[in-house]
Amino acid sequence: MSNIALFSGSNVPAFAKKGELSDLAKSLAGGAGGGGGKRVSIKGGVFRLLVSGKEVAAIDERYLDVVVVNAAPKIGRTFYAKAYDGETLSGPDCWSADGETPSPESANKQSDRCATCPQNVKGSGMGESRACRFSQRLAVVLANDIDGDVMQLQLPATSIFGKEEGDKRPLQAYARYLAAQGVSPETLVTRMQFDTKAEAPKLFFKPMRWLTEEEYESSVRQGQTEDAKRAVTMTVAKTDKVAAPLALEGTKPKAKAAPKAEEPAVEEEENAPPTKRKSKSEEPATAGKPNLAKLAAQWDDE
Repeated sequence: MSNIALFSGSNVPAFAKKGELSDLAKSLAGGAGGGGGKRVSIKGGVFRLLVSGKEVAAIDERYLDVVVVNAAPKIGRTFYAKAYDGETLSGPDCWSADGETPSPESANKQSDRCATCPQNVKGSGMGESRACRFSQRLAVVLANDIDGDVMQLQLPATSIFGKEEGDKRPLQAYARYLAAQGVSPETLVTRMQFDTKAEAPKLFFKPMRWLTEEEYESSVRQGQTEDAKRAVTMTVAKTDKVAAPLALEGTKPKAKAAPKAEEPAVEEEENAPPTKRKSKSEEPATAGKPNLAKLAAQWDDE
């Protein structure tokens, strides 16, 4: 079924014909008018399922079908004054949960407002990039296990902004495309697919099918859970910590130096401080294709 056919009147289920967009739809489209223990990482251009920072599965396919059930209302920002040295991870010097003003908890505020911050200028980072980086947190569930675990997904700027390429859309372009049809993301299955042309992990988003009435009720319920709320709430570590396993690609942190599971994790690897150039270490072997619904049901909080 084509995208246009999906949104035609005869195919739209009753629950999706509300007219007014949900708060989730507005958040993902860029606004209108500590994360959970279970999450999806896109480190290394591979979908990885993690529990308390530990990888439990890597997905062979270049795509993953999910239902987006919640999202941070604003795009966050983080700034690190120093590059990661391969030994110790520090919390960001300055960060913002709303992308407008620094958090009062920022250790080293760079400006009173993000818009006028010198770290928000092109070229303040590597190349033409900004030193202060954007990110947005989503709460998602697997499309084949909507009643299962709610997982956090943190997206970098390349997966949030940008123009569509045919039916390949970054997050905001995707949300605006849905909004133009009067559709909210929690009413359908969304396919997240890697941009195979991009050097760094970058996702495109695509609508796949409508949810059934029963699935939609589960989607709404999941978006209101405490797990979903935690997944989209931005929190960062306040003290220096030794890097945990899988904290950054290209490093080999010592297992004995990993923080305890109950300690708050330093900002996820998709938004970690820039890494100093080193020789590329071997990637961990990719696991075989898991049964995602069965796997999610077996996860625990250890």
